[in-house]
Amino acid sequence: MNPHSDTLTTSDGRHALRMERRLAHPPAKVWSAITDPAQLGQWFPSEVTVELRPGGAMTFAMPGVSDVAMTGTVTDAEEPWLFAFTWGEDHLRWEIAPDGDGSLLTLVHTFGDRFGGASFASGWHLCVTALSQLLDGESTAVEPDTGELHEAYLEQFDLGHGTVEDAADGPRIRFERQLVRPAETVWAVLASGDEPVAGAPAPAGFTTQKVPDGPVTEVRAPSVLAYRWDPDGEVRWELGSGTGQGARLVLTQTGPRGFDTDAALDAWHDRIEHLAARLLED
Repeated sequence: MNPHSDTLTTSDGRHALRMERRLAHPPAKVWSAITDPAQLGQWFPSEVTVELRPGGAMTFAMPGVSDVAMTGTVTDAEEPWLFAFTWGEDHLRWEIAPDGDGSLLTLVHTFGDRFGGASFASGWHLCVTALSQLLDGESTAVEPDTGELHEAYLEQFDLGHGTVEDAADGPRIRFERQLVRPAETVWAVLASGDEPVAGAPAPAGFTTQKVPDGPVTEVRAPSVLAYRWDPDGEVRWELGSGTGQGARLVLTQTGPRGFDTDAALDAWHDRIEHLAARLLED
């Protein structure tokens, strides 16, 4: 199984993750493993009920969470070649093609949250690994990702770079990145024991040498830290819910027209990459 062949593309504001895996079993056996709820429950990320026909209803219940279930609808069911369905706002398409004495399984997962792409890819990689083991008659236990697989996909899909937006009062730099640890852990790494206080200088972990640090204007641990770096500019860190087990980081820097956005982009990119590497150590 080669994750390097996986792709993430964008069209009309939607994002499509495409993964291909060769399985050493005929299409009919693979079909059963991806449509039979009893087998799905051994490798799929949720428990599933399904009416196996186009328009059929589906439910997705997370193990151990009895009061939360999502719904979906079967969009395609062509035994043993194609099974596709909606899952909330996402769409999953599983295609099975004969490949010698085995099968080529292709998953296309279409979704709206581009920055969740690395989480989806690493999760599906582990799920399909478990599916392969199920088909082989082996245990479906798979070592969970400690973050390295997620970060490899994030780099592969080029999800770590920021953008410059032209706002009414000047440019705004923006980074959005899915992290591999919860907000409390990220905040502790950034603060490094120097908890931010309103009116005091921002702790070093929240700053970069290319952008002057200034007084903290807002702090709500472990979610928000903002500080002034210029009379007309602000740096703002926000840690919210994301995909997987980690927090979603949104970092913005606003400032007066004419400030060096290229230098700031490079500086914040380096800072966030250093943070991401540090989180892998925890």
